[in-house]
Amino acid sequence: MTDIASLTARPIAHRGLHDDNRTRWENTASAFRAAIADGFGIELDVQLSADSVAMVFHDAELDRLTGEKGPVADRCADELRDLAVGGTEDRIMTLVETLDLVDGTVPVIIEMKDNGARNGDLARAVARDVAGYRGPVAIMSFEHALLDAFRAMETGVPLGLTASGISNAALAEHRPQVEAGIDFVSYQVAALPNAFVAEVRARGLPVITWTVRTPEQVALTRAHADQMTFEGFDPDAA
Repeated sequence: MTDIASLTARPIAHRGLHDDNRTRWENTASAFRAAIADGFGIELDVQLSADSVAMVFHDAELDRLTGEKGPVADRCADELRDLAVGGTEDRIMTLVETLDLVDGTVPVIIEMKDNGARNGDLARAVARDVAGYRGPVAIMSFEHALLDAFRAMETGVPLGLTASGISNAALAEHRPQVEAGIDFVSYQVAALPNAFVAEVRARGLPVITWTVRTPEQVALTRAHADQMTFEGFDPDAA
């Protein structure tokens, strides 16, 4: 089982160590190799293909990242793997291909994106892909239905809640996942400090901020959390 402390030992590169999608695009092999080279953890996103394969891709639609039209969910994995990201040599990867690339060198935190009625299928696909992976890996999501579905499979892989908000209603909405059993929280840095994050840390659960881009957000992370998910700067120089 992944040691939770390994997830927070080093800063985590948001969608890999990309360069704001100029030449090295988010959620690609190039961004993941750059993160590995600098010893940073990797945060990545997964969507579900038409044939129920977990694909490493943030958006529900293809246009922003590939120039193609239509939902990711309408295409099979082999079709998606043929699509160039940002007009580069990088292609959309499956989660299995990505884990093979990382091969345990740095921690991987996988965010399951909302796939609506297919959330159960996505949770099962991710659970299948991480089974037997020997490197540090964790799963997280904003969607409580996805967390519940993944939890029910009893994989032993650490599970985290991705969350935001500072209102009493938002904080109350987050608490049931803590009671149901999570191992860490990934929280929006702009919403710090707040009572929910303080409560989580008091329980001994680590908090990782997202997405840190400025010195002020680095300072918020250091004061109120345990590690950062970053982009656009070198946290080792911050």
